[in-house]
Amino acid sequence: MRITFLTTSTILLMATIVSCTETRKSDENPFLSEYQTPFGVPPFDKIGNSHYLPAFETGIEQQKKEIDQIVSNNEEPNFKNTIEALEYSGSLINKVGRVFFNLTEANTNDELQAIAKEISPKLSLHLDEIYLNENLFEKVKAVYLQKESLSLNNEQAKLLEETYKQFVRSGANLPKEKKEEMKKINEELSILTLQFGDNVLAETNNFKLVIDNKEDLAGLPESVVQAAAETAGEPGKWVFTLQKPSWTPFLQYSQKRDLREKLYKAMYNRANNNNEFDNKEIIKKILDLRTKKAQLLGFQNYAAYTLDDKMAKTPENVFELLNKLWDPALKNAKTELAEMQAMANKEGENIALQSWDWWYYAEKIRKEKYDLNENQLRPYFELNNVREGAFILANKLYGITFEEIKNIPLPHPDAKAFEVKDRDGSHIGVYYVDYFPRDSKRGGAWMDSFRNQYRTTDGKKVSPVITNVCNFSRPTGNQPALLSFEEVTTLFHEFGHALHGLLSDCTYESLGGTEVPRDFVELPSQIMENWCSQPEMLRLFAKHYQTGEIIPQALIDKIVASGKFNQGFETVEYLAASILDMDYHVLNTAEGLDVDKFETEQMQKIGLIKEIIPRYKSTYFNHIWGGGYAAGYYSYIWAEVLDADAFQAFVESGDIFNANIGASFRENILSKGGTSDAMTMYKTFRGKEPAIEPLLKKRGLVAE
Repeated sequence: MRITFLTTSTILLMATIVSCTETRKSDENPFLSEYQTPFGVPPFDKIGNSHYLPAFETGIEQQKKEIDQIVSNNEEPNFKNTIEALEYSGSLINKVGRVFFNLTEANTNDELQAIAKEISPKLSLHLDEIYLNENLFEKVKAVYLQKESLSLNNEQAKLLEETYKQFVRSGANLPKEKKEEMKKINEELSILTLQFGDNVLAETNNFKLVIDNKEDLAGLPESVVQAAAETAGEPGKWVFTLQKPSWTPFLQYSQKRDLREKLYKAMYNRANNNNEFDNKEIIKKILDLRTKKAQLLGFQNYAAYTLDDKMAKTPENVFELLNKLWDPALKNAKTELAEMQAMANKEGENIALQSWDWWYYAEKIRKEKYDLNENQLRPYFELNNVREGAFILANKLYGITFEEIKNIPLPHPDAKAFEVKDRDGSHIGVYYVDYFPRDSKRGGAWMDSFRNQYRTTDGKKVSPVITNVCNFSRPTGNQPALLSFEEVTTLFHEFGHALHGLLSDCTYESLGGTEVPRDFVELPSQIMENWCSQPEMLRLFAKHYQTGEIIPQALIDKIVASGKFNQGFETVEYLAASILDMDYHVLNTAEGLDVDKFETEQMQKIGLIKEIIPRYKSTYFNHIWGGGYAAGYYSYIWAEVLDADAFQAFVESGDIFNANIGASFRENILSKGGTSDAMTMYKTFRGKEPAIEPLLKKRGLVAE
């Protein structure tokens, strides 16, 4: 079915709704007619808040009629009149939803959050009425039961399998009273997950560390000070926020330990302050509802339910991987801690290191061991050059090109648009980028689509419209946006997701692009990170923003040498969050849950040292409570096993830009979407199952 925006949006943490200009020259609803724009992109300049609800309501009524036509069809149910008809239904809801839920993450306000809370339960109920429609399910089931005798191609067979599975996993086999219970659960969840994200955004925006004494800026690079001054907007004041480009460099460089502590504690106590934005009760309610939903469907807990159709299959398999990595990662982290404590002692600091000290002393160790700090690198990572580097890599691997489009509607004034073309000059799609933080945008970085690639019923290919949204360091004064190395890898990561959407070549939208198992979707993104530290790649895009000088070999050598630096910490904080996610979702009941106590006990159970906290503590863990990564945050490390192994194919060939291997990756992974089993696709590309050794070596968890 084409209402895929609901699941796609939750992959990227559904938040609220876009604020578009309310005053329009025309009252016509742009969603109710064909877009008259270049490449058929949404007419963002003509969309107002008042257009969303009427368009959704019209779309709901249209799809109800389409479903009625499928159900009332007197012909014997077959693939075309049932499965395909269902797949192509709901086009208007899909059209509105891809704009609505996409832009909500990037530019929200109170009015639009209210609209989100009104429409989300309506959409949830509408989907339930489809998937719990007994007559419709009987037709789907009738086609499914004759699947062996149908002459279906691979993609058609996959669509049939996934459609039937979606009905069953939505409760189609439940008795009537249980179906009503399922509807209520889904409706409540649709509201609670929105509220969770709203609270995190509010708490992020509500805190500001205001400095009015210049001495309190000690240790901070000039670019960080200048950015804080621009945030303050008032002479003699500097403001640091809970946006990552603001708090991270403060923790890295500020010599004021008390201020580092204040900022860091504000970050990790978000939505846990016993105020109107506190998320602890919401977590309990979400977990209770998810557990009840899973048990209605015959699963012991929510983790067992959600993993049943992922590559991992069971919670036991997830825990096996996480535990295999935990001990060596924790050992490395303890070694790193000892080095930092020794440095603090050497400097005469009479302190026991705490979590808010880690970034500061890690930066000092990096400087001591590798003679390298972020300020040496940033001048070579000007944002436009880094983006061009990603484009160059895509051209070398896949033969595609990117050309900026000036005369086209933009989702936000900060955004840019590019036409993507294949090696023969043919149009592939449109690619938007929106890179800078703002109060109306949630934190993090993500890819989404304003239109997925698919083919119409008459075989016409509809091109994708893809977006990357990030929160990178802004330009300051006369200085352009200069990225940290972490931001460079984030740009390449999200660009990999974008390529997955852009290079999709599927018939059905619900199987195209990133519509793949959660623990497979990170492969196309994470593999791109591997090129960032390769000398051959750095020389192509890392140019000094003032002189144009290519990054010196000496700096490249330092980047390579420090590649495994601080990996104990980074692996442990990630694994701790992944284990916490799983620990919540293997619970068989949420009754009596004390969120703070549970988190503390689970982290003590695995031996997490007090100097490290999980990458996301419970009350702002948007991935699992506000989005689509419940019992799925492990996916990044699961996919990293794949990406580390896949990158080895390029390394083993002797050419990291090997176009033949790139063509194989495009053909067997990127273009296929979810039209085949994930492991089958991987083995077709690689010729074997993935090995874990490349990941262990990459993270420095085993000796080379």
